[in-house]
Amino acid sequence: METLYVFSNGNFKRKNNTLFFESDDGKKKFVPVENTKEIFLFGEITLNTKLLNFLSRKNIILHYFNYYGYYTGSFYPREHYNSGYMILKQATFYNDFTSRLFLAKKFVEGAVKNTLKILKYYNRRNVDLSENISKIQKLFRKSEKVEQIDELMYFEGFIKDIYYNSLNKIINNSEFKFTKRTKRPPKDYLNTLISFVNSLIYTYVLSEIYQTHLDPRIGFLHSTNFRRFTLNLDVAEIFKVVIGDKLIISLINHKEINNNDFEKYLNGLSLNEKGKKKVIEKMEKRLKQTIKYKKLSRSVSYRRLIRLELYKLEKHLIGEEIYSPFVMEW
Repeated sequence: METLYVFSNGNFKRKNNTLFFESDDGKKKFVPVENTKEIFLFGEITLNTKLLNFLSRKNIILHYFNYYGYYTGSFYPREHYNSGYMILKQATFYNDFTSRLFLAKKFVEGAVKNTLKILKYYNRRNVDLSENISKIQKLFRKSEKVEQIDELMYFEGFIKDIYYNSLNKIINNSEFKFTKRTKRPPKDYLNTLISFVNSLIYTYVLSEIYQTHLDPRIGFLHSTNFRRFTLNLDVAEIFKVVIGDKLIISLINHKEINNNDFEKYLNGLSLNEKGKKKVIEKMEKRLKQTIKYKKLSRSVSYRRLIRLELYKLEKHLIGEEIYSPFVMEW
């Protein structure tokens, strides 16, 4: 099953029993519905309920972003695997504070341990990161003892600040220096890349949740509230590091992206169409890369790794197996 990315402005509709896109400049494209798993829309697209009903029947998720590359929302078809039993389990674990805190700490554990893996990797390659590694390790030990999720997220945020500042030693390009995390809008090239890549990972995790019995509206680290989805934010904490940050470092250090791939607007920056395409092309390759997965004694793709993480969470919720987050082995 493939992911379709649409950058042009135009009209998206159902034609006979397939998907049809016509851009504003007259280009036409038929998309075989049988091979489509999800659609990412980055342009100004016109669509109708006939198309949405068709996507729903075919279990195709639609993710849409605004002109600046900000994730705007998703058309999430009626859950075809969702079960009342699993929703009750998620709600039970959320409402029991001890159970919720356990899972919240596990998501932070996965994010921090993978962060340390990246820093130690470069530290072994003559990039002196020992001081930052030590600071993160101390903060992580303190975070394991907290009794409130707000406090846990405070430590996580502090750790991220140290980690992002470490990128200045890892990245070999003075134009991509990190000063502080800025989001809406991002103020520099590196923050723009981080925000865009993180948004992609949130949506990939959301698409994988759709293929499980889990409900994306009930998270554990991120509070379940009037926001539409939270569970994908939880699980993405692990994969933003494993998939996203490694991709960003590679793009910059291999000079595959530069200042010509960005554009200024108002008080911030965004990737232009060429820049978005470069990132997504690299992301698709990354998601298809395989690694040895010890639990199955075989290799799996990074995209599949997300799904396996969700299966582990399901098993935890139904009492079959205690959840432990994925941590890179190199």
